[in-house]
Amino acid sequence: MQMPTPIRAPTWVSRRRHFEQKLWDLDKCRDINQLKQMQAIVYKSNLQQDPFIAPKLITAFSLCRQMGSAFKVFSQVPDPNVHLYNALIRAHIHNFNPSEAFATFFDMQCAGIFPDNFTFSFLLKGCSGKCWLSVVSMIHTHVVKWGFEDDIYVPNSLIDAYSKCGVVGVRAAGQLFRGMKERDVVSWNSMISALLKVGDLSEARKLFDKMPQRDRVSWNTMLDGYTKAGEMIVAFELFKKMPLRDVVSWSTMVSGYCKVGDLEMARMLFDKMPSKNLVSWTIMVSGYAEKGLVKEAIGLYMRMQEAGLKLDVAAIVSILAACAESGMLSLGKRVHDSIERSTYKCSTLVCNALIDMYAKCGCLHKAYNVFNGLKKRDLVSWNAMIHGLAMHGRGKKALELFFRMKQEGFVPDKVTLVGILCACNHTGLVDEGIIYFYSMEKDYGVIPEIEHYGCLIDLLGRGGYIKEAFDLARKMPLEPNVKIWGSLLGACRMHKAVEIADDVLNLLVKLEPTNAGKLSALSNIYAVAGDWNNVANIRLMMKSIGRPKQSGASLLALNDEYHEFTVMDKSHVKSDKIYHMIDGLSQHLKLLRPVPVGFCDE
Repeated sequence: MQMPTPIRAPTWVSRRRHFEQKLWDLDKCRDINQLKQMQAIVYKSNLQQDPFIAPKLITAFSLCRQMGSAFKVFSQVPDPNVHLYNALIRAHIHNFNPSEAFATFFDMQCAGIFPDNFTFSFLLKGCSGKCWLSVVSMIHTHVVKWGFEDDIYVPNSLIDAYSKCGVVGVRAAGQLFRGMKERDVVSWNSMISALLKVGDLSEARKLFDKMPQRDRVSWNTMLDGYTKAGEMIVAFELFKKMPLRDVVSWSTMVSGYCKVGDLEMARMLFDKMPSKNLVSWTIMVSGYAEKGLVKEAIGLYMRMQEAGLKLDVAAIVSILAACAESGMLSLGKRVHDSIERSTYKCSTLVCNALIDMYAKCGCLHKAYNVFNGLKKRDLVSWNAMIHGLAMHGRGKKALELFFRMKQEGFVPDKVTLVGILCACNHTGLVDEGIIYFYSMEKDYGVIPEIEHYGCLIDLLGRGGYIKEAFDLARKMPLEPNVKIWGSLLGACRMHKAVEIADDVLNLLVKLEPTNAGKLSALSNIYAVAGDWNNVANIRLMMKSIGRPKQSGASLLALNDEYHEFTVMDKSHVKSDKIYHMIDGLSQHLKLLRPVPVGFCDE
């Protein structure tokens, strides 16, 4: 008996449905090759001017960072409507080009096309920073003019945009919020977030308590505000009251405890998390790394790998930044090894983090290897390498790299010039440092900031130009901070400049009246000069303050362990043997002929 042939749908129907599905999802396509294939089919089907398809093509090209192709699609439509203009405006905003987005908006007005509620919302996403406040106000005026202030989506976007414009912007957002006829949970969340951005925790909490209904975002936003302010007791109380905690809530608490240094509490919460993601693991590993807890950081990092979690750019950069902060080279190397073992393509951002980590940990040769292996360097790459060389006394090499950077067409910024001044400082190049400082604005358009003045004053002080350094500190257009006066006091001690030290201390005490450490420095200056009467007077002043000078601590890395010690510290279990060895070395050094120390660049 012959079996009947199964009925099958016609091929042309399947292909058409497949094509229609592809067209529907076109604006989500991020593969440039697939997108170009789809564009070819669109052109072949003569659909390039279709009001439904053209905006999707523009959006897709913007996601692939192909703005030239996106604009070409737009220009081929003879009579673009508001939806097409909106697609192009949104594309420019997505590609961080707000000026072109506003130019498109003005072109749309000239063409007689009326904006809709989406037009203003897209434009507002491109406004971020205090300098944009007037633009946000202008858009607000247009919103009122066109009657979109009652469309809740638009005022919510306005509140968010105002919140990015500093304290004045947040005040304007508050006025807008209070005048809204209707508010949804997004309105409340946006206003709470705005208040938290300017550090107004009390007002944010009042608003939070008044909310008619809260969602997860509401709770997590308030929780984040308390943890960033370091108010962990209140944060924990809020955390306990949460009706439903997600991974963001738990991670926020872990991060908060890590920042205030309570790693035991952070680890306890981390272990109790019902589910962990890459962010949670990264926060805990970075927390250990920042505090120099090598074994804990490496152990948790290995567990993280065993769990099958693959590091992304954010995780790698975060952990490497923590390693750079604490000098934890061992973990930094492990992260680098993980990157090289995987098929992960090392981006410029990751390479910059590696350069910074190796440079700050003192492995300049490894930092150089990563730097030289970079196919595409940006200004951050050069800055990280220059700063690394500068902080380790390789001033001449830092200056050589600076010249090479300029030859390759990179324009120095304020960070670069801090590195160059530090290089001159650590290498004793006083004349060169002065030249660079006074040519900053003329040659590179960089106005000196407090860090630049601090570097120059420290350079002059170390070089023995105490009076010139003191005069510069008093005449600089910015208010000198504690670090500047502190470095100048150190220079006075180095060069026995007692009279200027008195003046410096008087100015320093006004900034830090309870810091006995600075009085101790002046006492040492008097002692070196043999002025024992003033030494006694300073000691009496220190006692009257009643706040003893905090001893400086040093960290010694040995076999993946960090050992902390202070002056005359005997807390270490092997302190007797350590001091016996130091005494032996001291006796041995006294027998050796003194060798003059110069600035070494090798």
